[in-house]
Amino acid sequence: MLRLIGDISGCGCMVLYILNQARQKAWILPYVRTDIFNLVLANFAKHFEVGKNKQIVLAMDQAGWHTSRELEVPQGIHIIFMPSHSPELQPAERLWPVTNEAIANESFDSLDHLEEALFQRCSRHI
Repeated sequence: MLRLIGDISGCGCMVLYILNQARQKAWILPYVRTDIFNLVLANFAKHFEVGKNKQIVLAMDQAGWHTSRELEVPQGIHIIFMPSHSPELQPAERLWPVTNEAIANESFDSLDHLEEALFQRCSRHI
């Protein structure tokens, strides 16, 4: 049995954990929109070999890029939506202090340096 818990958060960071397996994947994105989210879902399906014989259910909030008519959900991925206005159900809400601490009162020369700082911080907590 494969169980998935994860988060696809509004900050452009998508972290998914596969329980009972030593596999995880994180995407840190500069911004989120449906076309980018489509690429992430396709990459996720490929990375975790999701398809006809391996089904996964993703629980997501109702952000616009999650509910868009242009959303392309790969075979084997099934989406259920959390109730509106329920941040207590969103795992990322507990991560904001962790990610904010890494960048608070810091200055970065580029978005690449900022991304690297966030990636390093997130990697220690995954």
